[in-house]
Amino acid sequence: MTHPTALILHGIAQCDSCRAARTALRAAGYEVEWRDLRESVPGAAELRRWRDAVGDALLNTRSTTWRGLDTAARAGDPVELMAAHPTLIKRPVIEDGATVRIGWTPATRAAFGL
Repeated sequence: MTHPTALILHGIAQCDSCRAARTALRAAGYEVEWRDLRESVPGAAELRRWRDAVGDALLNTRSTTWRGLDTAARAGDPVELMAAHPTLIKRPVIEDGATVRIGWTPATRAAFGL
């Protein structure tokens, strides 16, 4: 079964959740465009749009990168932090038309009928 909407899946190739999402979505018949966040770092406008859609959860404060930042860096603008360190972006980011979802959670899978 194919789905009418193409998805853009933003992630990192080594991320298990990103690989699982890409595999499951393609197996379910979705057309999935892959975008590696390290190779194609999103700009501030795109990051702000994602953050407006999903809130503060876009900034992954559980990551190794976050733990390596000092207090002053952590207090900075989250969008600037994510632009400088794309591994701070909660992954995967899945765009389905105007909708943005983050993480490969049960709620995200359910939204795609998986």
